[in-house]
Amino acid sequence: MRAEDELDFLKEKERAGLLKVGVQTVGDLLAFFPKRYEDRRQFDAFPAQAGGEPLCLRATVVDSMQKRFGAKKGFYEVVLEQIGGCDVFGGGTLSCRWFNMPFVSKMVAVGHEVIVYGRVKDSGGRLIIEHPEFEIVEGGDSLHLDRVVPIYRGVSGLGQRKLRILIARVLEEVEEDSLAAGYDVDRSYPRAEAFREIHFPDSLEQTEAARRRFALEEFFEMQLKVLWRRRRHDELRGQQQGQKTALLGEFYESLPFDLTEAQKRSVREIIADMRSARAMNRLLQGDVGSGKTFVALCAMLMAVDSGKQAALMAPTQILAEQHWLTFCKWLQPLGVKVGLLTGARDEEATGADILIGTHALIYDRAEFERLSLVVIDEQHKFGVLQRGRLIQQGVAPDVLVMTATPIPRTLTLTIYGDLDVSVLDERPAGRGKIVTGVRVKPKISDVTKFLKEELAKGRQVYLVYPLVEGSESVKAQAATIEFPKWQKRFKNYEVELLHGKMPPEEKDSVMGRFRENETQVLVATTVIEVGVDVPNANVMVIWNAERFGLAQLHQLRGRIGRGEHKSYCVLSNDGKSGQEKLAVMAETDDGFKIAEADLKLRGPGEVLGTVQSGLADLKFAEFLADVEMVREARRLADDVLSKDSSLETYPRLRALVSG
Repeated sequence: MRAEDELDFLKEKERAGLLKVGVQTVGDLLAFFPKRYEDRRQFDAFPAQAGGEPLCLRATVVDSMQKRFGAKKGFYEVVLEQIGGCDVFGGGTLSCRWFNMPFVSKMVAVGHEVIVYGRVKDSGGRLIIEHPEFEIVEGGDSLHLDRVVPIYRGVSGLGQRKLRILIARVLEEVEEDSLAAGYDVDRSYPRAEAFREIHFPDSLEQTEAARRRFALEEFFEMQLKVLWRRRRHDELRGQQQGQKTALLGEFYESLPFDLTEAQKRSVREIIADMRSARAMNRLLQGDVGSGKTFVALCAMLMAVDSGKQAALMAPTQILAEQHWLTFCKWLQPLGVKVGLLTGARDEEATGADILIGTHALIYDRAEFERLSLVVIDEQHKFGVLQRGRLIQQGVAPDVLVMTATPIPRTLTLTIYGDLDVSVLDERPAGRGKIVTGVRVKPKISDVTKFLKEELAKGRQVYLVYPLVEGSESVKAQAATIEFPKWQKRFKNYEVELLHGKMPPEEKDSVMGRFRENETQVLVATTVIEVGVDVPNANVMVIWNAERFGLAQLHQLRGRIGRGEHKSYCVLSNDGKSGQEKLAVMAETDDGFKIAEADLKLRGPGEVLGTVQSGLADLKFAEFLADVEMVREARRLADDVLSKDSSLETYPRLRALVSG
């Protein structure tokens, strides 16, 4: 049996189930790694109370019952007794329930010895595990008991026991030479041995070592793809003609303020990139309010000065129009034609030197004859394919991607291995301080009084809610419900509503009135998260703040503190959840520190948004924060391509990067 062989010896139903989870060959099956492990040399004691981490219990079924609610709905329940009788510290018995799964009653019956895994909850004073993972104990098979046992994702037609038996058989019969990867990232740890130890380890420590070996292999392949793509991009581009900076100098002289040192440094890095033979691939990473727009504007002026076009793609119409207004203000006096193209507006798009837009730029509506620079703002809002479609409209153009969502330093190399990074770590002068406070169920009268004091000074206010409309399933406040209440409280001021379900034209007009201070109070959802720049707005109250992620809270808070006035961000919460997260917001306004805290709280997969970043298929996302492992993968990939740039001696790797 070889790794490339298909699983012909299985039943059709079993093969179909495996195919649904991406397993077609022997090698695919061995790469179907366990999702977790159970140390079945010892089990958890029955709990005395609900809550805590999920438990793995070994027990006997002593009772069962089927309860129905109507013709088709109901649940099946079994009562479990801990093997060995009542535990001194535990309760001795608990129940398991499966709702609307009548087939379970044919699998689990009184007298069965079972292993169950799940989180214990309280139900009317009784301890219950709902929909636990379970397995019937049958005999003394060494694959399933008295050892560290692998637990896999569900496969239709193959239960856990069958899967283990199948994988054990394959490991026994597969020819080890067929398991070799295209490149061995760790010759001291044979791949065949790592497969055995990741599936059937002797200890939990052994599983960690095996997972790290395969994680390094996965990261190596990811970095190889990145480096291969960049080298092909550079070859297509060829030698770049000298980029001019006359317009850039003229623009700089027209500014009534000076750029920060971080902005100047980033502009110098971009100038060097755009003048080199290599295509620029640069990430401009800056906290909210750090001045990324002006750095991007400088890059675009270099392209225009050289007789080329530049395009900027923003994720929302509000942000695109914000950029368009800013660019028109600064560039039209220099004779630069700035166009706007969104789903609702088309302003001087034809023949524009700089074209700003939304997704409309990539759906065959934009005409680019000389596109040499692509700028993508808030890049995490776009999928990989969307970014690629815009870039492909030029011939190997320079690419600048910007984000105001700080990415933990330990992850930057992982996600953007093909990008050089510029960091704006200073805020422009003249910005007011932001004071952040966490308030548990604050009194509306107190909040209203404080807001009226700020409004009386001529300031403006954001009131942010997690929901557009009320919901029976989600206990949180909604903007449309609270809006009329605020209108009554602020009778002497203009109060307007803004949310994502409104037509684009209506959103634009509401935002325009707020920008011009015709509206003083804006009741909104997260539609204001990016691109809203109103220096006079200095107060934000975020209701049900516990429902927002750290990165989102930081983005929202970035809408204030953009002017000279002292600003205030009030995080209102229910007091039951999210305390650690909100404490981070109160302690710092440093986006990078917040990003690191977010990484610890949620883990790399959640922080990255793997679908948008192109990392959705990673099997070992938990190691993304291991910067040393990522650097080693990068070094190995660079070493392979340095010795064999076309990968002629590594046909498997060549097929991988070319696919």
